[in-house]
Amino acid sequence: MWDPTKYLAFADHRDRPFHELVARIDATVPRRVVDLGCGPGNLTVLLAKRWPDAALDALDSSPDMVAAARERGLDAVVADVRDWTPAGDTDVLVTNAVLQWVPDHAALLRQWVEAMPSGAWLAMQVPGNFDQPSHALVRELTGLSRWRDRLGGAAPRDPDAVLTAAGYAAVFADAGCAVDAWETTYLQRLEGQDPVLEWISGTALRPIRAALDDEAWAEFAGELAPRLREAYPARQDGTTWFPFRRVFAVARTA
Repeated sequence: MWDPTKYLAFADHRDRPFHELVARIDATVPRRVVDLGCGPGNLTVLLAKRWPDAALDALDSSPDMVAAARERGLDAVVADVRDWTPAGDTDVLVTNAVLQWVPDHAALLRQWVEAMPSGAWLAMQVPGNFDQPSHALVRELTGLSRWRDRLGGAAPRDPDAVLTAAGYAAVFADAGCAVDAWETTYLQRLEGQDPVLEWISGTALRPIRAALDDEAWAEFAGELAPRLREAYPARQDGTTWFPFRRVFAVARTA
């Protein structure tokens, strides 16, 4: 259900949290680096440049994303994060904007920490805006009877899909890790007729788009667009300011 081209339409905004996350990893000569949820690979290549001597694993659940990553020269593979286990030499694990799609991913984090070697780094980042109008309005619309039945259960993420920074800090600390956790709200400058709709069409709306044919999707988007324009009004210069909260954690195993 993923469209690499649509996802990369806002690459500059999507890239910034990745850079800030990876900057907190202090590994020098890791044996193996893993990008778990590599997407189209545009950021995975930066891991290869930073640690050129490390074995690099790139995984994603979307065949389309993996195909795009392979076009960048990465040996990416299709895999489900719920089935993945770190190899014994995995010294750096990065998972960027992935775990919000995985229920009870705190349990996975604990499993990965237990499997990783001493002194390994685990860095994660997830969106933390599921209680904002960009998602609340989608939940409101999909809850209407005329859409609920047509969507067959497809819906945006629940507000509790991710933890707070303190929540992730507790998960890692309880697992015996040293941990640095924080939250950042980016005020993103968007432009265009329906920029917020375009933004979430590349991520949060993917399950809904996949559940609808072209005609139904156009109808759904036509109902959602004015709601989003009202919640995020454009300035006279055409700018729409879109607050986007992100939650980060970087942990080092004991």
